[in-house]
Amino acid sequence: MTPRFARFAAIDWSGAKGARHKGIAIALCETGQAVPRLIRAPGGIWSRQAATDWLLETAAQTSTLFGFDFSFAPPFVTRGAYLPGDAAPEDGPAFWAYVDAICEDADLGAASLLEVAHRRHFYFGKADGAKAGFMHHRACEAQYNAGGAGKPSTVYDAIGAAQVAKASFAGMRMLHKVRREVPVWPFDPVPATGSLVIEIYTSIAARAAGRPKGRTKMRDTVALNAALSALGSGQHMGPMPDDHGADALVTAAWMRNAALRPDLWAPPALTAKIARTEGWTFGVI
Repeated sequence: MTPRFARFAAIDWSGAKGARHKGIAIALCETGQAVPRLIRAPGGIWSRQAATDWLLETAAQTSTLFGFDFSFAPPFVTRGAYLPGDAAPEDGPAFWAYVDAICEDADLGAASLLEVAHRRHFYFGKADGAKAGFMHHRACEAQYNAGGAGKPSTVYDAIGAAQVAKASFAGMRMLHKVRREVPVWPFDPVPATGSLVIEIYTSIAARAAGRPKGRTKMRDTVALNAALSALGSGQHMGPMPDDHGADALVTAAWMRNAALRPDLWAPPALTAKIARTEGWTFGVI
């Protein structure tokens, strides 16, 4: 089944410590060709909790496809566990509940899981040994890499500006909260009606919009509008947003088109076990 949605929201996420995060941006568009618009945060800067509240409110209004740019679960299939040697659940939703239960970090943060509770599984620098020993990936990431699209990050890498690890585990806390009201694909089946949450990778959207490999970031309105135009979207008329806002705008426009493709909802490599444990990045086939 190819679902039909009335709105498409791309959320550039953040796992940073604290209660307000300039790294969070939300873009929303309806069906058609209208340019996506950035949603202003309460107080001007999003918190993870405010973004979660916005999602639940928006999902209740009309059918919306929400895309988040973090890994919805750690690798499981190739290793047989999320945190080998440590007691932890063995399916995605149960693991989200576990992460939420052990983390008391502010604003749905999860830094304490990486830094304290399960420290030995994460790479913070040379003192942890060879970085290669931490570079584990999910099936969808291996598929993405095999297609020549580039080597994705891993949730076990806790060093660097991107902070993919912290963003992902903080995101898992959010997924635990929202799944009570909004299903999360592919851990949950696509609903016949209503809203849905998916995992996205903004670089996939940028490449689909004509941005070259390794140069997916858009630094000016000319580049941003060229990408939007390539996706059949209207032009952005306001000031040039930051990287997070630009990524969200282009990804929302891409989601509007991509959601209509049946092949993206049924990747050949997506097995029932992968769907239950690791999930899948929408757009990887």
